Amino acid sequence: MSLTPEQMLAAHKANIETLFGLTNKAFEGVEKLVELNLTASRAALNEAATHTRAVLSVKDAQELVALQASLFQPLAEKAASYSRHLYDIASGTGNEFGNAVQAKTAEAQKNFTDLVETAAKNAPAGSETSVAVMKSAVSAANNAFESVQKAVKQATDAAEANFNAVAATAADAAKSAAPRKR
Repeated sequence: MSLTPEQMLAAHKANIETLFGLTNKAFEGVEKLVELNLTASRAALNEAATHTRAVLSVKDAQELVALQASLFQPLAEKAASYSRHLYDIASGTGNEFGNAVQAKTAEAQKNFTDLVETAAKNAPAGSETSVAVMKSAVSAANNAFESVQKAVKQATDAAEANFNAVAATAADAAKSAAPRKR
């Protein structure tokens, strides 16, 4: 079986559309990252100005120590929030790429299976054993690929759960380490 020029052109068009779609997703991820960093920078600048004003209005050393200590909890919470947003952006963009790869892989698997089926139908008499071996190999390869996909999904879910646990623990630790107001 050979591909016609129309089929090759359609395949190239589909690949180019996928490439442009992924490029747009990558730019969306970069835009979100830039927006996150601008927002975080703006907030940090405003907080620095507010803190500087507060430090300049301090009357004694005890008030200064209390002021400095009051910064740690919000700082830890903001760092955890920034990390969470960063993870969400990276994860979302990665998922978009993963979904596109998965769709293209499924399409390639289907095309290859169709090719094997067509070849089997057109195989000469007496080649049934060879055709059966080929179909078995294709089936085994598809099953192996599905197993790998499931393992990657489980690893990704476990990594996300671990990240969430670490972020929650860090936020709790920051809250408990913050000085109690009297």
